[in-house]
Amino acid sequence: MRALPFLLILWITMSASAPAAAQRFNGNYPVCLQKWEWGGASYISCHYSSWEECKATAAGLSAMCLLNPYVQRPVPPERGPRPYR
Repeated sequence: MRALPFLLILWITMSASAPAAAQRFNGNYPVCLQKWEWGGASYISCHYSSWEECKATAAGLSAMCLLNPYVQRPVPPERGPRPYR
């Protein structure tokens, strides 16, 4: 009977998940590199000016390039309907 509270506390401690670490997309560069580490961890580094620069860095690694979703891209102007002639 004495072991029951100890086992309950042990079970709660073991089943509690660790807080997740938030990862931010850093910088205002348009291309990011996502690289996977041994054990399943990955990190994202956004400091590439072009797609080709990122692909050259990712060559031979377990990595891939992606667009930075937080970069401010210029919005193309709206085009209205063509006038009828």
